[in-house]
Amino acid sequence: MATDDSHHSPRGDLRDIPYGPSGIGTSGLRIPGLPVPEPPGGRTGVAGRPVQPDPEDAPRAGAAHETREAPDAPAAEGRSTPPGEIPVRPIPGLHYRPAVRPDPALVAEVDRRTEEWARTLDLVPPEWEDQFAGFGFGRSVCLSHPDHADVERLVVAARLLVAENAVDDEYCEDHGGSPEGLGARLGLAHSALDPLHSTPEYEAHWREGMAADGPLRAYRSAIELALPWAAPAQGDRLRHDLARLHLGYLNEAAWSLDQVTPPVWEYLVMRQFNNFRPCLTLNDLVAGYELPAHVQALPALQRITALGGNAATLVNDLYSYTKEQRSPRPHLNLPTVLARRDGLSERDAFLRAVEIHNEIMRRFETESEHLRAQFPDPVLARYLAGLAAWVAGNHEWHASNTFRYTLPDFWSQEETA
Repeated sequence: MATDDSHHSPRGDLRDIPYGPSGIGTSGLRIPGLPVPEPPGGRTGVAGRPVQPDPEDAPRAGAAHETREAPDAPAAEGRSTPPGEIPVRPIPGLHYRPAVRPDPALVAEVDRRTEEWARTLDLVPPEWEDQFAGFGFGRSVCLSHPDHADVERLVVAARLLVAENAVDDEYCEDHGGSPEGLGARLGLAHSALDPLHSTPEYEAHWREGMAADGPLRAYRSAIELALPWAAPAQGDRLRHDLARLHLGYLNEAAWSLDQVTPPVWEYLVMRQFNNFRPCLTLNDLVAGYELPAHVQALPALQRITALGGNAATLVNDLYSYTKEQRSPRPHLNLPTVLARRDGLSERDAFLRAVEIHNEIMRRFETESEHLRAQFPDPVLARYLAGLAAWVAGNHEWHASNTFRYTLPDFWSQEETA
């Protein structure tokens, strides 16, 4: 039986969270108005990674954010909605928080820099250009990181997002991917993130291999351009979360090869690994500070992170449902698994998946607020707010991306108005 780790006390570990850089010559970098506790045992803060705005100004987990009309959502120009589908919009009955909407000029600049990088690496053949533009990488990261420190860090997140999608699409999905041989491909892909340390001769062969394949070039370049912005523990966290992602890919591939539909609980296990977590846990890096590793590893925060990632990933299951139903290759998603394993109609399975998402989302919000109240530390509060903002931005990106998504026609006109 699962235990609720959110109520386990970290027993004072949060006292070690830095409030900004410490040591000689750093007083001008500290945040006015925040207490600067005596570092326990003479421990210093994380120099060069100050928490800049007051975290009380950051959006709280579970709090409603600012809403305006969404700028520059990718449009499905010239496309008709297939029979039995309706244009995408927020799913009726889905529990979500409105996102902080980004400046269109900022989105355009992130897109420009990201596309320039992708073209330099020859990642986007001409026949994929419309899909690359329609994804809206800049809009995705700007929606998900309203607390960003600068445009450079948003581009770090966007490049990683492009690389992750290149590996997924070209190794696993419908742009040349296959479950057969996936383990070998993902093993090489992970070496682009965690490089080979061997003899000079074989390291040279490895570098040649990394340069010969688009997804490998993307991963290697994205991680090398990200690490200068990261503390060592943040870089290790990213590699670890991407390893979790690859494990989830392999889990799903095994079911595809065996032609089985897993029980719902097994599907949810897979989706906790094949998950948006690598994007979600970048939030402190993109915001320009570091949540210390020993705090990030607390069971309560690990559970909250998993709940947020799971809610965000089930949003993808719901909004990509019709897209995957039209795919030439069978796809598993939560509504499909519920329909097959629980004997539900397509509509009832979809609505049940909405209920499961909502329960996970509310647990994410409730447990975030509990931890914030139990340990009113500004850096932890900022990190929790960043998780909530990412989840909200992820929903907005899905619900407004008319280029990629439609909804099943399961509701009356009044329900979708």
